[in-house]
Amino acid sequence: MYETILNGLLLGGVYALMAQGMALVWGVMNVVNIAHGALIVLGSYLTLWAFQYWGLDPIIAMPLSMVALFVFGYIIQRTLINRVVRAEIFFTLLVTFGLEILMMNLMAWGWTVDPRRVNPSYSFSGFSFGPLTIPLVRLVTFFVAIAITLLLFVFLQKTQTGRAIRATAQDLDAARLSGIPVVQIYGITYGIGAALAAAAGSLMAMLSSFTPYSGGPFTLKSFVICVLGGLGNAWGPLVGGLVLGVVEEVSSRWLGSTYRDAVSFGLLVLILLVRPSGLLGRRE
Repeated sequence: MYETILNGLLLGGVYALMAQGMALVWGVMNVVNIAHGALIVLGSYLTLWAFQYWGLDPIIAMPLSMVALFVFGYIIQRTLINRVVRAEIFFTLLVTFGLEILMMNLMAWGWTVDPRRVNPSYSFSGFSFGPLTIPLVRLVTFFVAIAITLLLFVFLQKTQTGRAIRATAQDLDAARLSGIPVVQIYGITYGIGAALAAAAGSLMAMLSSFTPYSGGPFTLKSFVICVLGGLGNAWGPLVGGLVLGVVEEVSSRWLGSTYRDAVSFGLLVLILLVRPSGLLGRRE
């Protein structure tokens, strides 16, 4: 049982990083980015590409995929998302859903639909601590995910751009009056969200197989984590990811992997009924 909980926490760290990009875009722009999962998968394929053709370790290739998706996300926001950013949420959902479908089909055309996975040299190594056995790849992905999450917190708290992002999220009109270039901040925010998705995709590529159509489950899990942890608190996605990871691992052990997603969404319904603002969210 202890090993199951530990594996859940290690997986939850990656889940937390996976949801950070969606939470950032949602909290700043009030856009539920349905294309978030497709961006995660694209990050996985870019890492796979670098691993296969250049022999780069996924951790080394991850910054390259993050830079590539930051540029891609910035362009997408300025040319597409920015046109509907203040429209009804229904229109933003339609636009991002259409973007997800386009990206999935382009990835299927470019990389086929065969399941892929990145297996570095340490994929099958592990550590033993008494009765506990910890896969090295899970340990590596956990610490990398937590490090990136902490760097995001430092960026938002200590840098001028990060403070501008937080100011825009807190009060849009006041941000405009104080001279913050809101349109540019939106582009940077979406670009950072895409870069975080790329980082999560690089790590998830080492933990499980993926196809161009894996984006849907990633988007849904990210949504569950955002709601579970609560918006309006920087630590919400981290707590939500850790909780979801443990819940999934424990439920898989006792009920089987078939009910893994059912338990996750049951948890979503429960938290909406008991505490709609999330575990750490604030009431508006």
